[in-house]
Amino acid sequence: MQHLVQSDRRQLLELARAAVEATTRRDPKPELDPHVLTPELLACAAAFVTLHKSGGLRGCIGMMRYDVPLWINVRDSAIAAARDDPRFPAVAPSELPAIEIEISVLEPPVPLADPAMFEAGRHGIVVERGDCRALLLPQVAPEMGWDGPQMLDAVCRKAGLRTDAWRDLATRLYVFESVCFSE
Repeated sequence: MQHLVQSDRRQLLELARAAVEATTRRDPKPELDPHVLTPELLACAAAFVTLHKSGGLRGCIGMMRYDVPLWINVRDSAIAAARDDPRFPAVAPSELPAIEIEISVLEPPVPLADPAMFEAGRHGIVVERGDCRALLLPQVAPEMGWDGPQMLDAVCRKAGLRTDAWRDLATRLYVFESVCFSE
């Protein structure tokens, strides 16, 4: 999905905005006519939608569904980011003018055999161990000023694991790259 043209990006941002607005008003989720969508928007791809307000995080949820069209994952992620992020209350209609939307389109994760190969800022990371699982997007490392080990510690903490669990062979690590764009 590295090849999303500007018009596709704009259409996804407009869709995400419409989805956030609809969910705050409790309206039905927006639909797009698949007959007028580009092949890239109809292609199956995972997506995350991050909501920012006044420079801070206001919600972030993604759909790691690689068997669902990108446009649907963006729409559903936008709705979930506005309504279902457990760290925040649902976005209120009065907040809409201050909300900025960022979309990340994810490549499929691949196993990371050697944590030394993790590149903070380039790779996103997924950690799994037992029932514990968490993900951090590639842009989190530069935003937080983290190097590779700090990012790996953080994703383990997010998953509810010991921060050094990434060093244990029983912990599974996956990396992915993404394309990120915003309003």
